[in-house]
Amino acid sequence: MNICGIEIKGSEAIIAVASLDGQALSHVALATKKIALDDDDEAANVKVFAAQVASFVRENSIDRIAIKKRSKKGEFAGGPTTFKIEGIFQLLENCEVTLLSPQTINAQAKKHNFELPGTLNKYQHEAYKAACSALVKSN
Repeated sequence: MNICGIEIKGSEAIIAVASLDGQALSHVALATKKIALDDDDEAANVKVFAAQVASFVRENSIDRIAIKKRSKKGEFAGGPTTFKIEGIFQLLENCEVTLLSPQTINAQAKKHNFELPGTLNKYQHEAYKAACSALVKSN
């Protein structure tokens, strides 16, 4: 089973896909590592971003997405663009989207000791941990 983990930072959705084979977690290396939303005040840009997300999901046969949840208020609150990006993912057809809190992800990472493969870029680590958390949680 494959799950796409996503961490939303600024105007980018950082992507990492994890696979669970028995009890072994592994990284599925894809060409697309992030999708950016340029100037979200322009409706055309938001539509282009939504189309890129939809084609990424379709081309890579992704049916489950785990997004690292951002705080709605407080010091580390996500910006308005991040919530727009999250909404676009939640609107995807034929795709189950789960929001995972950073606390849940960290607890699962500690409990299951996710190994971060060398095939990941450093900026993909949180997205990969989100995918792994969703995989071990669903089993």
